[in-house]
Amino acid sequence: MTDVSARAAEFSDRHGSGDLLILPTVWDVWSARIAVDAGFTGLTVGSHPVADSLGSADGENMDFSEYLAVVRRITDAVDVPVSADVESGYGLEPGELIGRLLDAGAVGANIEDVVHGEGGRVRERQEHADYIAGARRAADEAGVAFVINGRTDAVKLGTDVFTDPLAEAEARIRLMEDAGARSVYPVGLSTADQVGRLVQAVTIPLNVTAHPVRGHGAGDASALRGLGVRRVSFGPLWQMWLAQVSTDQLAHWGSPN
Repeated sequence: MTDVSARAAEFSDRHGSGDLLILPTVWDVWSARIAVDAGFTGLTVGSHPVADSLGSADGENMDFSEYLAVVRRITDAVDVPVSADVESGYGLEPGELIGRLLDAGAVGANIEDVVHGEGGRVRERQEHADYIAGARRAADEAGVAFVINGRTDAVKLGTDVFTDPLAEAEARIRLMEDAGARSVYPVGLSTADQVGRLVQAVTIPLNVTAHPVRGHGAGDASALRGLGVRRVSFGPLWQMWLAQVSTDQLAHWGSPN
């Protein structure tokens, strides 16, 4: 049985340490054990790679109970803290969401502002901050130092949705920090200037997505650390890279000359 309180305290302490956390994004027990065996001390579970592994699709199309069963198998199989991507919350109230995550052994979660279950509606700034605050209250009431990674897709959505996407992301991550997020995740950052600006906007760790081989548009782990980044995850990029490598290497077996 996962000691959720102890793992959450460990995970929270690491987020407050000032160190750079690199948290590989996994999708099953196999990938989780590979990451832990490679020396990583924390993991994220990605909705996108899990959906692909189940033959589903990202965007809250999975059955949430089925997804949490995957999370539970991972948390039972490894001895490190695990955070789970829950998209916008699968239509659940924050308290129920946190309760179900804790039951699955997760000690952190990405919570984003695009509500896929409502046609991709983007939550208003304060609406999303209020959802984060509700999740924070639920975790605190449970006595667990749960790490909420507040995500915004403002930059990814671009000027089709926001006049100044980077400024919108900055405003949103500030509100999420005030609401109780313990890290923030403005997806879609691609340059050192963008990263540097948003790192300075908050006092908690800023998460960026990096490719496990090619790194990030702002550089490798050393460069990201120099910019002040304190959390890195892989999103679906590790699984996609493995798929491409496998396709390339197996092709001659599928079409022998």
